Amino acid sequence: MSSIAKPTMNSSSAAKGQEQAHYRFRPMNIGRLVIWSLFALALIVAPLIFTSSLALTMLSQIGYLIIICLSYNILLGQGGMLSFGHAVYTGLGSFLAIHAMNKAGAGELSIPLVLIPVIGGLAGLFFAALFGYVTTKKSGTTFAMITMGLGELVASMALMFPEFFGGEGGITTDRVYSKFFGLDFGSGLQVYYLIAVYCFVCTAAMFAFTGTPLGRMLNAVRDNPERVEFVGYNTQRVRYFAFIISGFFAGIGGGLAAINFEIITAMDSVSVVRSGGYLLFTFLGGATFFFGPIIGAVLLVLASVLLSELTKAWLLYLGLVFLLMVMYAPGGVASLIMMNLRVAKFGHFKRLLMPYLWLLAAGCVTVLGAAALIEMIYHLQLNAALGSKVLFLGTELDTGAAATWTMAMVVFVVGLGLLEVGRRVTARRWGQAQEAIEESIKKAEG
Repeated sequence: MSSIAKPTMNSSSAAKGQEQAHYRFRPMNIGRLVIWSLFALALIVAPLIFTSSLALTMLSQIGYLIIICLSYNILLGQGGMLSFGHAVYTGLGSFLAIHAMNKAGAGELSIPLVLIPVIGGLAGLFFAALFGYVTTKKSGTTFAMITMGLGELVASMALMFPEFFGGEGGITTDRVYSKFFGLDFGSGLQVYYLIAVYCFVCTAAMFAFTGTPLGRMLNAVRDNPERVEFVGYNTQRVRYFAFIISGFFAGIGGGLAAINFEIITAMDSVSVVRSGGYLLFTFLGGATFFFGPIIGAVLLVLASVLLSELTKAWLLYLGLVFLLMVMYAPGGVASLIMMNLRVAKFGHFKRLLMPYLWLLAAGCVTVLGAAALIEMIYHLQLNAALGSKVLFLGTELDTGAAATWTMAMVVFVVGLGLLEVGRRVTARRWGQAQEAIEESIKKAEG
């Protein structure tokens, strides 16, 4: 963060009775500067490390999904607004962006490709201002139900207006219609770096928003709306402005998605299922921390691209992970990281290292047994006509042999037993570490 000069008045000697102006400089936040530099460096070198076409596609998806998940977290994490229709603003931003690309390609608009995401952002802003005026009049469960209804309304309109939504086939485009400083964005690498630039700028802008008076007041509306009204603020207006800002960044993410895929369909863009995906992975990443949705975006791509290719039961695995996270880590992955960083800061992480390794090993055994059972069950239900053998982690499991089922069940039960032992040891040592941390804090205060 750049240094900020603050003019203050300082009295000179009493004999002169004059006041002189001098400047004090706020110290630079070196830690924050390092983090943002590392983030920019990661965006730059990522395609140089992961060079395959699949990796480049995944990196591009991660880039614009970071923007979308962070924009959703303005509602969920910062404002406490549970929305089931965030894909509306992402999807409509994508459709306006892809129509603008087609018109620009036909010569009807003079707009370079690098500004197409801004068109998507303005579209998201417009529809967020339109729909948000209704949805933000209520809060809590009522707000969630209204957003779900609007999401279903827009999704159902896709088949009613095929000229705009393209029907079931969607809308296609060609992003190579002009050059920008010699770049035609025909290659995936050029598109990735375009997405990376928008990702960094939008992430920085949304982080800056958290420190603005509106961002702080949004946190207050989330925590105690009655007190906010008591001091004279209109809570509905605060939620409405935040909703508009969220829609703008969601539209930018949608515009980048249109550039990346060159095709947009209503089923994949504005459906409630897509909105549920943003909600699910923002929560898994950690909605209470700013960097949590970034983790969620990475997990979303890994689940939808890699995990879905490995197994047909990927949604079942995803549901189980979500269930376990809600039960044992409701703050998401980010909360686990921050809690352990706090323990490491006070020098008590060593006592947790061995229990963590035990939990990791026991968890791998448990997952191995459970996954074997799940894959065999799925094979019997979906692919029984292909024979009794199912490929699992490079080996074949015979679903017709009782020994295979017995072995998988034994591995699963043994893993559960080891996991329970490790959980108890970890819980005990975690409590000891927290007690030691509290004692250290009291001594420091004393």
